[in-house]
Amino acid sequence: TNIGSILASVNPYKPIPGLYSVDAIDLYRQHRLGELPPHIFATANECYCCLWKRHDSQCVLISGESGAGKTESTKLLLKFLSAMSQTSLGAPAAAKSTHVEEAILES
Repeated sequence: TNIGSILASVNPYKPIPGLYSVDAIDLYRQHRLGELPPHIFATANECYCCLWKRHDSQCVLISGESGAGKTESTKLLLKFLSAMSQTSLGAPAAAKSTHVEEAILES
């Protein structure tokens, strides 16, 4: 659920098909926070918009207990931001992944 610009999420401990797909990235990049159901991509899109359109510095705090999904959430946030930055550079949809993105996500 959204709590202002805070996203409270629960680790389902199982994959949910399509939840973090390229289609989900495309959907959430076209909408503002609160226009679609709560999602980490909505939070990431808000950060991206504030960073580039308003030139505001951004900080994302991901918190939780051991096994809560902090690392996976960080990877998903970086995946979205990387896809957005590639799109803004005019890269085709198939080329949204770069060596830099892969290195960041693997770290």
